[in-house]
Amino acid sequence: MHLIKIDPRALNENPDRMRQTKSTPQADALLLATIKAVGIVQPPVITPETGGGNGYVINAGHRRVKQAIAAGLEEIDVLVDEAANDNGAMRSMIENIAREALNPVDQWRAIERLLALGWTEEAIGVALSLAVRQIRKLRLLANVLPAMLDHMAKGDMPDERQLRTIASAALDEQKEVWKKHKPSKADPQVSWGSVAQALTKARMYARHASFGDDLAQAYGIQWVEDLFAPADEDSRYTTDVEAFLGAQQEWMTNNLPKRGMIAETTSWGEVKLPPKAERVYGKPSKSDCTAMYLDRDGRVQSAHYRLPAVKKAKDKGAPAGTDAADESTAVSKPRPDVARKGVELIGDFRTDALHEALARAPIEDDALMALLILAFAGQNVSVDSGSGGTYYGNRRIARHAATLFDQDGKLVLDMDTLRVAARSILAEVLSCRENRTDSGIVARVAGEVVGADNFLPNMGIDDFLSCLSRAALEGSCKDASVLPRQKVKDTRAALVEHFKEGRFVHPAALFAPEKVALLAWMAKNVVTAADEEADDQVEDPDAGVADSGEASDDEAFREAAE
Repeated sequence: MHLIKIDPRALNENPDRMRQTKSTPQADALLLATIKAVGIVQPPVITPETGGGNGYVINAGHRRVKQAIAAGLEEIDVLVDEAANDNGAMRSMIENIAREALNPVDQWRAIERLLALGWTEEAIGVALSLAVRQIRKLRLLANVLPAMLDHMAKGDMPDERQLRTIASAALDEQKEVWKKHKPSKADPQVSWGSVAQALTKARMYARHASFGDDLAQAYGIQWVEDLFAPADEDSRYTTDVEAFLGAQQEWMTNNLPKRGMIAETTSWGEVKLPPKAERVYGKPSKSDCTAMYLDRDGRVQSAHYRLPAVKKAKDKGAPAGTDAADESTAVSKPRPDVARKGVELIGDFRTDALHEALARAPIEDDALMALLILAFAGQNVSVDSGSGGTYYGNRRIARHAATLFDQDGKLVLDMDTLRVAARSILAEVLSCRENRTDSGIVARVAGEVVGADNFLPNMGIDDFLSCLSRAALEGSCKDASVLPRQKVKDTRAALVEHFKEGRFVHPAALFAPEKVALLAWMAKNVVTAADEEADDQVEDPDAGVADSGEASDDEAFREAAE
């Protein structure tokens, strides 16, 4: 076997070649591109003609010769071999069957090697007849954990959707997930679906964003292109859900129509309209209102509605022409300073601080008794009176009451024991958490009495500060002598760094309730004469109304206390 140069047009095709099926146009285009870029890497094998001819017959490399002619090459290198007895049938079959295509991991490693040698993605794409997008898709494997790559190189590859999810996750997260799902001797196959599911993060897409680049930069949103998505759509996304929703909220605030409001949604994604509002599905009129809200994908949606007509005031001094449209004009509702998640965090902070204050802060005996009464007035306490039912307590509360008894079952009125039990029950009952355990305003009052504000933790952490609006965040900077940054993300990072060794408590987290809310609660729960009369009738249906000279229960309790 020896190497010669020859005009590819002078070579004759072998009528007994192994591959008779025509190759695809894409495969021919790829081969043509590589020949134009780097030439023929592996020379075709030819044999002299038998039967008196003086030409050469192609034994292996028909497609290479054909595409070399298409590329306009005048000469190519070929290997001349002796003619086989079977006309090269076995050699041709072995060459086509034994060849194996590179798996994606080896392709990626080869691409990275070419890039290190100075090739560009565009040049590699031209040489291999591949789209630059496909080159970048293979380069995503650089973000995959090396242990996963080694397993993928063995032939156990995830599909494109799973690979996209894995490559988008941080290496630390991949490492933790791989510990749980890596193959074993008993089960050598990897459940890539389980791996991808464990690494899946919520995505907010740029095509759903109403805000522009200015708000994206202000909120520190970095778009990542999904290289596995169809090429004809905007596949940029971010996993910073809080920043995306915050930018959407600010855009809605800045673009509210005249009769517009920002509405919340239900757990099913439906918009919450004002009470008695009637949604308008057709073309809205000029007097109709607009509610803007965010759907489950974070997209800005609008819903038109109208409020029922308001009766005109009977006062003659009322201005003429007052109608439903004037009375029902929607008020713009900007994004709250503290998001819902922040309110929940405040509830947790308050509850922990209240419990710590009840355990450690000095409390006078009269205040302690008053707080105990307040605790059982909480909205999370379910108690029926002795005349109509039973007390729905639990073992956690009952165990504190049990400490007031001695071994003989006698109630011990030791003040130290009473104080400990009272503090423990208060801590069991009072809660500010944003769930069914919330005690309501009475827990806020209790926290103010015992000075629980002093026990609130440092709220200058990223988890809480990410719940604040831009205005609230910049307002916190004033008190902390921190200059606001151009990006919300940078401002938040500066505050976190500033309060790293200090303590920050947001004003919204302080225990003192608003005076209006407290007075409304008092007015709602004040005992009227009608209530007392109804209570008397419930206790003794056959008894008449008590005489005016008869002392009420409250008066009797006061006399007993005196």
